[in-house]
Amino acid sequence: MNNVEAVRTTLYEALKNDSRTLIMGEDVGPRGNVFLITKGFLDEFGPQRVLDTPLAEASIVGIAVGMAMEGLRPIAEIQFADFIFPAFNQIVGEAAKTRYRSNGDFTCPLVIRTPYGGGVRGSLSHSISVEALFYHVPGLKIVAPSTPADMKGLLNAAIDDPDPVLYLEHKKTYRLIKGEVPGGHYTIPIGKAAVRREGHQLTVVSYGLNVHQALEAANQLEADEALKVEVIDLRSIRPMDKQTILASVRKTRKLMIIHEDNKFGGIGAEISAMVAEEALFDLDAPICRLCGPDVPPMGYALPLEEEFMISTERMKQRMREMVKF
Repeated sequence: MNNVEAVRTTLYEALKNDSRTLIMGEDVGPRGNVFLITKGFLDEFGPQRVLDTPLAEASIVGIAVGMAMEGLRPIAEIQFADFIFPAFNQIVGEAAKTRYRSNGDFTCPLVIRTPYGGGVRGSLSHSISVEALFYHVPGLKIVAPSTPADMKGLLNAAIDDPDPVLYLEHKKTYRLIKGEVPGGHYTIPIGKAAVRREGHQLTVVSYGLNVHQALEAANQLEADEALKVEVIDLRSIRPMDKQTILASVRKTRKLMIIHEDNKFGGIGAEISAMVAEEALFDLDAPICRLCGPDVPPMGYALPLEEEFMISTERMKQRMREMVKF
């Protein structure tokens, strides 16, 4: 099963198993989503549970917040992460603050799904990463699964969660990444990272598409140069699994963070600060961040997109430099 099939299967099972669950967003009805994730759902579950909406992201999330507060389990889809900004107030000012502002009388069990990331020639309006913009918000969980099994387990966990979850799906992994997916309902705890590859010379922390590239780079370095690189898949961006990161850093004594989002103020900056505060004297080298450049958009022309994206070769080069530091 690939990543997009894992998302589709999980959404279908959620609708089938819980009458409180509904899906709403642009083109989720007859068209079945631009990636065909919800194809056929409208025919089976009806327009009360598969709601086609206008192109109005603030309304999509705002209405979903109200539904969640009244006991439903809405899954709001933002067609592309690039279009999420009109809903910023509804996510940050309403959904994330619901439990606090009501003194616990209300919760907001809302999932906001959106595809993010580049590598598909999407250019200005279909390529950006938005995680850092929401990372600063208490009360909002953010997950970014990288494998089909995690797509299902974390989406189930997000649907079951009593508070809002921003569920990020890297669109290039949709049909690129395949893997075994357990049957039935299962969850992966939000806030728990996965050590995808063990090593003792360098810790690499990443999420989404970059995890697979980091694994490829690390495998090549071991095969060609006998270098042992540990790769951690964050899976959950907020809350972040500090203990897994710190345990690995204390073992390898070196840290490299890879993410596609631009470098300044990114997730890597927070991880760097956390490690500097809690494990500074365990480090034998400066922390390395390999990230997207600080430019406003990703270019449409293939050479520009490739320059923005982080290649496996660049990862190998920086990993090699870190190990040999």
